[in-house]
Amino acid sequence: MALTKEVVEDRIEVVGDFADIQVRTATIIKEDGVEISRNLHRKVLRCVASVRNDDDSWTHTDTDVSKESTKVQGIATAVWDSAAKTAAKAVNEAGGG
Repeated sequence: MALTKEVVEDRIEVVGDFADIQVRTATIIKEDGVEISRNLHRKVLRCVASVRNDDDSWTHTDTDVSKESTKVQGIATAVWDSAAKTAAKAVNEAGGG
């Protein structure tokens, strides 16, 4: 009886006005090559994070995707253009982000 564990990105989606990237991973446990368990996890990557400072100014930080898969990095490069980032910053500052 050999147990194996595999973690795969089984779904990547770009959604919303600011091109949020949803990444779903599946952790698959197999016994002798037959799947016996699958656990799903989802995370959402936004192009910018915005923080309101004490003086009511804003600090915007581009999301670091360097630890993501090359596929996710490529998608982020393709869809997170300056227009998407500018729009997301404006919405975040307005309280809608």
